[in-house]
Formats: sequence, structure tokens, C-alpha cells
Amino acid sequence: MLKQTSLIALSLLLSALLLAPACDSGKGPADNFDRQALLTNFADNLIKPAYAGLKARLETLNTAVADFNAAPSVSALQTLRAAWLAAYTSWQSANAYNFGPAGESGLRKSLIEEMGTFPANTTTIESKIAAGQWDLTDFNRDARGFLAAEYLIFGNNQSDDAVVAAFAGSDGRRSYLAALAGNLRDRTDTVLAEWNGSYRDAFVQNDGTDAGSSTSALYNEFVRSFESLKNFKLGLPLGKRPGQTQPEPQLVEARYSNTSIAMLKAHFSNLEAIWYGRSATGQDGSGFREYLESVEGGNDLIASTETQLAAVKAALSAVSDTPSLSEQIAGDKTRVETLYTELQKLTRFFKSDLSSLLGIAITFSSGDGD
Repeated sequence: MLKQTSLIALSLLLSALLLAPACDSGKGPADNFDRQALLTNFADNLIKPAYAGLKARLETLNTAVADFNAAPSVSALQTLRAAWLAAYTSWQSANAYNFGPAGESGLRKSLIEEMGTFPANTTTIESKIAAGQWDLTDFNRDARGFLAAEYLIFGNNQSDDAVVAAFAGSDGRRSYLAALAGNLRDRTDTVLAEWNGSYRDAFVQNDGTDAGSSTSALYNEFVRSFESLKNFKLGLPLGKRPGQTQPEPQLVEARYSNTSIAMLKAHFSNLEAIWYGRSATGQDGSGFREYLESVEGGNDLIASTETQLAAVKAALSAVSDTPSLSEQIAGDKTRVETLYTELQKLTRFFKSDLSSLLGIAITFSSGDGD
């Protein structure tokens, strides 16, 4: 009788254990955390304002392009360059949200690939201009976007007068620049319109932690954006990527405008804002930091992460704005190497440790090797 009772108890225990996971489908280790509050904060205070700000600056850029094309001059060129710089700086606050409306769809890649691919393929750009025809939906993503426009308006070690003369003497060059600027604006308009429509509510309501959830999409693109900064904006010109045998300073982002360092700083500032859930106006909301406070071991990871964040910020501040990043990599790259090392140390906290504690899987392949 005792043996039979024990078997029944064991059977009930096993049944309970088998049924338990079904009750928690899509939930993470922090089931008491309000993920909808986190998603609401990101949607309303970070993501939508980032795209709205980008849209406004791209409208200004398109106006500057039209004015310059109508009457090319050094003065109009300077105004155009300032408009490009404002728009591209604004882009650094939006380029971490490559999911939903900004994600891949059919032949279209994510918004960051369509608008932010670098380095620009100058040979392809010049070929398209010479032919007088182009397709801004083809596979030549390195011949469109912000960095293609940068090459055209800043020139490759050309004087301002030479850049103006190149545009004044070429209908194709003016038309291609207008097409690039219009394409940037139209892609951003499409994404913002969806965020202002039904996607916003769908994003907030999809508050699980499974691979198809908004939480997972937000987290994965946050990590991917961090690795883009570390691996490509810094690691690539430093010669740290697989297959490289030496530094390649010409592969820096924003090479022609000499604003690589400014863009690094703007990009990292946005990553820090995502960590804190902090809006562009400085208002702190629910971010990954607050999420960690709700899980066991979270406060220890917060402390470790923020210690390393401070180390990265110190290393970033130590990199001088002049000379350009490409010049520093080609010369004394000690401070740039230190920055890369500190970013590499931050990887484990943003990637493996945060993923583990929050129960959110990494769903992209970075080839980083941590």
C-alpha cells in the first residue's frame, strides 16, 4: 500500500512538472516585471521621436539639395553639408531599431543596411552617374544611403570649388544626389508612418520574451547595434575583422566629412540611452537597467555593466576629435586601440550576461567571437 501511494505521489509530481512550462510560455525569469511599460517607453519616448527627428532633418536635407542643385555655389554647398551632418547625426539615434517597419522584407534589407551601409562604393556611384540611370532598390546598397551622399557633397580630397564645379557640369550628378536624398526621406517616412499607425500598439502588446516578441526584437537590435559600432565602425578600420591582416584606415565611417569620431560618440550615446530607457530630452523611463532590477543577480550585473560603461566613456573621451579617425589609425592609434579593448570588455555584459539573466535568446549571428 505504501509503495502504491508513493507511486501515485511520484506520478502527480511528474505531471505537475510537465505541465508547468506550458503555463509560462513566452515568459522570462522576471515575470513580475512590467514589460509593457518598458515597450511603451521605448515606442513613445525613444523610437517614434528618433524617427520623427530624422524625418524633419531629412526634409531639411532635401530642401538644401534642391537649392544647391538649382544654383551650385560654395555657400549653398556649405548649407547642404550642414544639413547632411544634422541628418546623419540624427540617424545615430534611430539606427538601433531595425525591426518591425524597419526590418527586412522581401528583397529589402533592414533600414540600417539600406541607408547606412559603408564604405561607399565610389566606383559604382560614378558608373551610375555616367550612365545616367540607377535603381535604388537593387543590391548595390553601398552606392546609396547617407554615405553615398556624403561622398558626393564632400568630395574625395577635393576643394569646395572643385565639388561645386563637378555638380554644375553634370545633370547626372545633381539628379543622383536628389534621388539619394529623396530615397532617404521616403524610407524614413514609411517607417515612421507605420510606427504612428497600428504597429505601435502591436509592438507594446507583444510583451513576451520569445523569439517573436517585441522585447526580443528590441534587445537583439540593441546588441546588434552595439556590435556594429564595435566591429565595423572601429574594428574594421583597425584591421580586427576576420581575414584582415593590417589596419585599413580608409574603411572608417563618414570618411569624406571627417566626422567618424563624432558619429562614434553619437552612436554610443544612443546605446547608453537604450540601456537606461532615457529619452532624447533626458527623461529616464523603463529600460534594460530597470528590467535587470527585477531579476536575481540583476543588481550585480547592473554594477558591472555601468563600471564598464564608464570605462568606455573615458576611453571615448580620450580619443581626440582631431586629427580624423582614419589619420589616428594610420598614425598613433594607441587611444583608438584602448577604446576598442574597452568596448570588447563590454560585450559580455550587453550580450551573454544580459541575455542569460533576462531569458532572451540572441537570434542573430554576429560572427563576433565575443
